[in-house]
Amino acid sequence: MRVEDELEYLAATRRALARMLDTARVRVDTGDAIAGDGYSAETLGRMLRRHVKDLAEEPSSPPYFGRLDFAVEEERYYIGRRHVTDAAGLPMVLDWRAPICRAFYRASARDPMGVAVRRRYGWDPAGRLTGYEDERIGQAAGLSRLVAEEIERPRVGPMRDIVATIQPDQDLLVRADVDESVCVQGAPGTGKTAVGLHRAAYLLYTHRQRLRRGGVLVLGPNREFLRYISAVLPALGEVNVRQSTLDDLLDTGADAVDTGAAAAVKHDARMAQVLRRALYANLAEPSEPLVVPDGSYRWRVSVEALRRVVADVRREALAYGMGRERVRARVVALLQRRAETVDTPGAVWVRRMSHCRAVNGFLDAVWPKARPAEVVARLLGDRAALAAAADGLLTEAEQAVIAWLRPRRARSARWTAADAVLIDEVAGLVEHAPGFGHIIVDEAQDLSPMQCRAVARRSAHGSLTVLGDLAQGTTPWAARSWPELLAHLGKPATPVVPLTTGFRVPAAVLTLANRLVPALGVDVPPAVSLRRDGDLRIQEAPDLAAAAVAAVRAALAQAGSTAVIGTADRLPSIAAALAAAGIEAGGERVTLLPTGLAKGLEYDHVIAVEPAEIVEAEPRGLHRLYVVLTRAVSRLDVLHSRPLPDQLRSSHTFRSVP
Repeated sequence: MRVEDELEYLAATRRALARMLDTARVRVDTGDAIAGDGYSAETLGRMLRRHVKDLAEEPSSPPYFGRLDFAVEEERYYIGRRHVTDAAGLPMVLDWRAPICRAFYRASARDPMGVAVRRRYGWDPAGRLTGYEDERIGQAAGLSRLVAEEIERPRVGPMRDIVATIQPDQDLLVRADVDESVCVQGAPGTGKTAVGLHRAAYLLYTHRQRLRRGGVLVLGPNREFLRYISAVLPALGEVNVRQSTLDDLLDTGADAVDTGAAAAVKHDARMAQVLRRALYANLAEPSEPLVVPDGSYRWRVSVEALRRVVADVRREALAYGMGRERVRARVVALLQRRAETVDTPGAVWVRRMSHCRAVNGFLDAVWPKARPAEVVARLLGDRAALAAAADGLLTEAEQAVIAWLRPRRARSARWTAADAVLIDEVAGLVEHAPGFGHIIVDEAQDLSPMQCRAVARRSAHGSLTVLGDLAQGTTPWAARSWPELLAHLGKPATPVVPLTTGFRVPAAVLTLANRLVPALGVDVPPAVSLRRDGDLRIQEAPDLAAAAVAAVRAALAQAGSTAVIGTADRLPSIAAALAAAGIEAGGERVTLLPTGLAKGLEYDHVIAVEPAEIVEAEPRGLHRLYVVLTRAVSRLDVLHSRPLPDQLRSSHTFRSVP
């Protein structure tokens, strides 16, 4: 096909999009007339307006990014982010998630999948076609030039989708079955986050009705990370996905902070059994018969019968709240048998007996209602109750660090984020939490066992996509092996798939960061980078603030985003120096970022300030430094006034890498 033919097809596609947009607008205007009721009209209108918004954004963005030419019958398909049809309803562009499109990502000389030619298109920021390249399947080929240019394009603003550059091993993960949980051990720059988001988009496209009931949840490590990835799914046409941190999901409302020792105990898996004991310590054995007035009759259930009911229900291991209601139902059934000797009790009688004062009083005595926050408050505020629940599980020292100095009521307690996880554990024991059809968990290596259990409760009947890198684990309880963490997530049989080829982090930067890996105490496959470009400089500077200003000035002379990353104590002096130099920090071009918020983000130019300080700031400081260094996707400056950590020292002097 000639360039003129391509331009003609592009123009035809644009016209088709305009026609689809006009049609969608008409449907919005007439939607309320064809809906059967007010609720349906509102729902339909919301859906149609969303469709109009999606289509309205298309004219300024490329309608497709690739084309497949099949050898048989000269079939040809254009591939884009969403489908485009002509006036007759025939497809002009296929959605990338359609089954036939997998050949665009996976066809190779070893398995051509019937493809003769794979064409990729280049576009400028205004959506104008700049060129294309063809790959003849069956001939040896390296990384596509257009793919390389897209991967290396400067990053400013939120994360973009990678739908045009998905690699075969990534596509296998994206298109894994909805019932299949997967765990991705992804080295820096391998695209694990993008894989998870594109998997969400693919599953919603392929199993929309099924996932509409349970929904899809994306869990990120912090709100900054969620802001960074927030544009990816909408760009792929998916807006009905909940994106949240775990703290926000649990609605912690935390207004206090634990000591490190207290947080470590509260996040330990043993706390699950401690909380179960504390909850079920409320149960009591019946000690007297139940007598229920009923008009001129008084129905009596013996102590032995009541004990059998409670014991049988306990053996059934139901949720606590369901167990209480099961005891109620069985006690009322015993009363009904006695009443049937003189009458035939109906449904009204059963309801009245179920909630009469005598039955409610019996239940409150032997299986009382449980409010999760009150259970946790009683456990932490009563040393004797804590000792009884933690006997054989927690040491006396561990009990002492989590115990409150004085008792408090749940309403007046100042809760911590870890307390919210404990309350959620009790809530899950009382009543099953509503679940999601699929959950994507990013930076999962940093979850504690108790946090994993909170996620597992919400995915008991769904699947998980677990994303992370053991080398980037920075919390005190970060996982050192995936099987243990997956067991806490309730998916012990989940396969772990490594992604080791880095597309974003240049080889020079990754080589430096990889020096830290042997000291991190985790078994991860070594990461390699396809990129031989990049710029790495290590500079000793007595005045770090002045050196940071100079590095930012140099960075601003080039395209892309810049982040100055250091400890929270270090950043104020750098912020003051930048302000004095007239450099605005906090916009899209320059960001000042504390080390604790760097995970999952990427910048064209990273200026890492005082590595020794980063290492000393927390117990897993080496892991944190590994995270900081691997945020750079083009250029990295390492500024230090103190000696570098031993792992980074070398007889080599790093300079610009061609």
